[in-house]
Amino acid sequence: MCRWMAYSGNPMQLDTVIFKAQHSLIDQSLHSRLGATTTNGDGFGVGWYGPDPDEAPFRYRSIHPAWNDRNLREAARAIRASMFVAHIRAATDTPAQETNCHPFRHENWLFVHNGLIREYPLLRRELLMQVDPRYFLSLEGSTDSEVMFLLALTFGLNQDPLPALEKMAATVEDAGRRHGVEFPLNMTICAQDGERMIAVRYSSERSSRTLFHNDDVRHLKQLYPDEPRIAALGDDSYMLLSEPLSELPGVWQEVPEATAVIAHRGDVRYFPFVPGGL
Repeated sequence: MCRWMAYSGNPMQLDTVIFKAQHSLIDQSLHSRLGATTTNGDGFGVGWYGPDPDEAPFRYRSIHPAWNDRNLREAARAIRASMFVAHIRAATDTPAQETNCHPFRHENWLFVHNGLIREYPLLRRELLMQVDPRYFLSLEGSTDSEVMFLLALTFGLNQDPLPALEKMAATVEDAGRRHGVEFPLNMTICAQDGERMIAVRYSSERSSRTLFHNDDVRHLKQLYPDEPRIAALGDDSYMLLSEPLSELPGVWQEVPEATAVIAHRGDVRYFPFVPGGL
């Protein structure tokens, strides 16, 4: 599968977590410890927000393996952002091409996914038919992940993200089960709009891909007063990621199964994720 990480807080240089951390995203692209696949080399993408809240987020995607892209190293060293998301891809069912690399973007939204819609080629047409025509024109690639994003937009991601994501998941599960797919959906997803991060860990079989978040930064500064990487974080810094970036005890907590997270300027809330709305 894939690996991803998302950040919100004081401006951070992207290479701090993409390249420099003990178990950075680049390390995970070659030596994933908790993923379904050890190597994630079917492309990558980074999305970030600039200082102008009315400006669409920036994005850099490539089909190269993340560890072998010199431009990514340069860009990550140059870019500082208070909200960003990065993704490394291990393809399932669909080809390695730039339009299939995450994050997907629509207006101010960025979206990444780790997991799969099982038997997606069988379900693809039915799911695409439920995408609102105003979002259908945004479709660029052929992945299940992008269709999930467009369905979430169709069901009101802009207005009320959690019910929209629950209805998206219910739509996928309903289509899958009508076609005889026992466990249609497995996902850890993250959507950002420049102000909020909304993440979900959920699967039909209740055995989802891993997802972690950092502990409260104020607490971490007390635990590790001499750790410069923690000292550099603002008190409201919050990170969601497929695998921990370090092995420091107490830094990383696992997001529970069937849970949604909404983080907004240091206010982090956790909700049960219950697909419905059909």
